[in-house]
Amino acid sequence: MTTQTHTISTSGAEITYDVRPGEGPALFLVGSPMDAAGFVTLAGHFGDRTVVTYDPRGAGRSKLTGGQATSTPEQHGDDLSQVIDAVGGGPVDVFASSGGAVNALALVTAHPGQVRTLVAHEPPIIPVLPDRETASAATQGIAELYQREGVGPAMVRFIQIVSHRGEVPAGWIDQPAPSPADFGLPTEDNGDRTDVLLGQNLLSCTHYEPDFAALRAASTRIVVGVGEESVGELAHRGGEGVAAGLGVEPTTFPSNHAGFLGGEYGQHGDPDNFAATLRKVLDEQS
Repeated sequence: MTTQTHTISTSGAEITYDVRPGEGPALFLVGSPMDAAGFVTLAGHFGDRTVVTYDPRGAGRSKLTGGQATSTPEQHGDDLSQVIDAVGGGPVDVFASSGGAVNALALVTAHPGQVRTLVAHEPPIIPVLPDRETASAATQGIAELYQREGVGPAMVRFIQIVSHRGEVPAGWIDQPAPSPADFGLPTEDNGDRTDVLLGQNLLSCTHYEPDFAALRAASTRIVVGVGEESVGELAHRGGEGVAAGLGVEPTTFPSNHAGFLGGEYGQHGDPDNFAATLRKVLDEQS
């Protein structure tokens, strides 16, 4: 059947979501700040399920309406809760990656009855890291750099921090950085400070502190995924930290942080094997 697109109003946002009709409980595919366009390949592997994708507030087709320049995981989680209600209520299954995994943890904390299984793939959560102080300082430094110099220099540092393997050393932000031109990024500051990653979500996402007591007590089955090829990277280590806080072992998924991509944004992971692993995890629902 044809994908159905809908829009709902939430507190401070207009949220656009897509429904690919199918059978059984809905499967939500969630990113942040990545929007629905990043899940085209993965959604195609679940044609037997009703698949729901959406654009997080401020990203893609979903607009901020309340005058706020930043968003919190709790706000994103509430948006997701309202989309779940709009498609018929839960419990639904959720695959959430990166910042989307952080937001989905906030969703389950507040609305555990809406989610049957959450697969939280590589949540980049700094407070669960042993090097939380230096990693936090580095991320704060990126946010400050963005405010001073704009997208190009800050995005260079973001690319470096997410690909850095191992603990983040003290003074990381003060080390020399390549030119934005080396990454195909703008070298001139256009004065805009509304970037959905660097301005809206970076700090609130990475500094989210999970309520592990509430998550452990939730009816939701929570599986934490980490990438086979991303060992040592911040988001992989964040996944390990969240798994430890939940008292579970992380589940290894093929490829890297973006292993489900099949050409979206010019990136190729291992989507066939990634989807097979996700299906196996979902089928293990007790």
